[in-house]
Amino acid sequence: MAAGYCVRCPQRILAFIIWISFVIPHSAFIICAMIRCGIGYDIHRFVEGRKLVLGGVEIPHSRGLEGHSDADVLAHAIADALLGAISAGDIGQHFPDTDESIRGISSIEILKRVNELLAKKRARVVNIDATLVAEEPKFAPHVEAMRKVIADALGTSDSNISVKATTNERLGPIGRGEGIAAMAVATVEVE
Repeated sequence: MAAGYCVRCPQRILAFIIWISFVIPHSAFIICAMIRCGIGYDIHRFVEGRKLVLGGVEIPHSRGLEGHSDADVLAHAIADALLGAISAGDIGQHFPDTDESIRGISSIEILKRVNELLAKKRARVVNIDATLVAEEPKFAPHVEAMRKVIADALGTSDSNISVKATTNERLGPIGRGEGIAAMAVATVEVE
């Protein structure tokens, strides 16, 4: 069996491509898979009078996040990571905050639309690894529900979705409890 690989970084670590092919001698087929990764980040400030929605799950809290949509920073970071993995720009290009027709849109709906863009590029989610950064509230009781909702929106198994949380050790605006940030890495396979 012969194997080859090529790694290239066309966008300065924001995305990379790994091409792998295996040739089985005396066979009539070649298996080829292209794996691509993208990175996403989002941050929103807390405001009074809004629900707190993260990963499509409403979290009991005294404040929600400010934004044009439901301000789900977790879903936004994942959407940006997926868009980066297929070189399709960012969430602001596809869902601009100047578009009144999408005011208040569910970020899970955004993930579903991003998944449609992946399908058009013949890509599928392999893995999502995401981290929430906030001093409060506690997310652990809601992580499994978030994983399931995100997986359903992306048409994958929740075993392919990782959601973690950490604090900012009381440093900076996140540490002062002024908002929540999220970062995500998405791995996709392109046919």
